[in-house]
Amino acid sequence: MTSLKPYLIRSIYEWIIDNSLTPHLLVDAENAGAILPTEFIEDGKIILNIRPEAIQGLSLGNEEIEFNARFSGKPMHIVTPVTAVLAIYAKENGKGMIFDPEDNEDDEPPPVKKPTSKPNLRIVK
Repeated sequence: MTSLKPYLIRSIYEWIIDNSLTPHLLVDAENAGAILPTEFIEDGKIILNIRPEAIQGLSLGNEEIEFNARFSGKPMHIVTPVTAVLAIYAKENGKGMIFDPEDNEDDEPPPVKKPTSKPNLRIVK
């Protein structure tokens, strides 16, 4: 089955917007696939304001979240894997959802086991 996490992120985002609140993402900035403004990272995490008026081109995909934003006046294309999202919540009241980082392990396919012995071939006549 596909991961539930991106669907929850999208639905909570819509709920926050529908209630005229400001959606924020808490992201694990140490994730290798994340492209983030390093000067705003604190303790290996970053909070991103994804309010429609603050960003452009938001894509809440199943694998990645992408958008364009300005940080200290400099434009930047932000990319974060869904697995790096630790929480989505409304800035004004803190309501939203916190994701357990250990849940990401369930999203990955199980490793392929290598056979322990060599295959045997024989000629059949």
